[in-house]
Amino acid sequence: MERRSQMKNSRYKWTVVGLLWFVCLFNYADRQAIFSVFPLLKSEMHLSDVQLGYVASSFMWVYAAAAPFAGLAGDRFRRKTVILGGLIFWSLVTLATALATRYWHLVLFRALEGLGEAFYFPASMSLISSWHGKETRSRAMSWHQSSVYAGTIAGGTAAGYLAERFGWRSGFYLFGSLGVLLGLVLLALLKEPLDEVPREEEKFQFGGAWRDVLRNPMVGALMAVFICANFVAVVFLTWLPSYLNRNFHMSLTMAGFSATAYLQVASVLGVLTGGMVADAWTRKDRRGRMFTQAVGLFAGVPFLLLTGWAFQVSVFVFATIGFGFFKGMYDANIWASLHDVVPPGRRATAVGLMNSVGWLGGGVAPVAIASASGVWGMGACLSATSAVYALAGSLLVLGSARWMQRGAKNAA
Repeated sequence: MERRSQMKNSRYKWTVVGLLWFVCLFNYADRQAIFSVFPLLKSEMHLSDVQLGYVASSFMWVYAAAAPFAGLAGDRFRRKTVILGGLIFWSLVTLATALATRYWHLVLFRALEGLGEAFYFPASMSLISSWHGKETRSRAMSWHQSSVYAGTIAGGTAAGYLAERFGWRSGFYLFGSLGVLLGLVLLALLKEPLDEVPREEEKFQFGGAWRDVLRNPMVGALMAVFICANFVAVVFLTWLPSYLNRNFHMSLTMAGFSATAYLQVASVLGVLTGGMVADAWTRKDRRGRMFTQAVGLFAGVPFLLLTGWAFQVSVFVFATIGFGFFKGMYDANIWASLHDVVPPGRRATAVGLMNSVGWLGGGVAPVAIASASGVWGMGACLSATSAVYALAGSLLVLGSARWMQRGAKNAA
């Protein structure tokens, strides 16, 4: 009987990854959709690039402000409730975005979208870590991470396609409705591990939880690296569709597809590779996940440098594929590396804090690049992000060497 229960749990732990995969797909599709319709919003509401940058940043700044508290909620309350409550809330906000008629409406709804989506990652990563131990954690999280790229492609491409045919609001109606439906279905399907103490019964103090996370200096190093990596990712997510529309005269559909598909599909391959490599490397050296991330960051530098100087579509595609693959190797272990250096009962709190500082850094990117591109051009700004990746890789290697001892022992 006990063995049968273990086998069932072994199967269900991968079912959890699959269910959360679809939630995360909508998490990223909803946030990406608006970037593909920037040209239409700019024309309809007579907006400047800097104003559009603030639309993007409003999401990120509220997301960052809410993330520490979302992490605390993920360690204090039932993670299923936090995840599905967030999904239904942000899906309703996505629906409301279609009703925007003024600039401040866009800023408000994007800010509320950030509030809802902030509650997803801390609770979901903690839930996956509860179902998956150190032997499968990187693989589980890398499979889950692939939904980030699928959602980005779906949001960017579908929003552009629907906008050209039915107006820019149509994509928000579609994604918002489907998200609410998914949340209702998962109320019956998503489960917490039965062998854990109920979240409501845990003794929990907010200040103590943050101190438990931050007392390990390696956590600070991982957060600094995440700020750099997120800054680069946000630059590409926000401005690549507009860059392709202006510089290569692509339609909204083609720009939305080209800005996401090549990079994100390559990232899927990179994230799956990174998950397998990291799990194997970590069995020999507890720094294996972090070293795998460093490889991805350093190897991505030359491809980032090439993206902004590609004057042919074929060269641009080659550069984004290379960048995407090595970005995936880093992304595969963002949360798994963090969970190697924090106590199991503080995993959601740690993810919330790291999401907060990472998106504060990312939130600067849309406005900063919009301002800088007026002086140096968008292509030069894209290429300049290679220096940020090089800095991040250096921080990761130096931090691992100083604060992580060699050996195979890991957090649970």
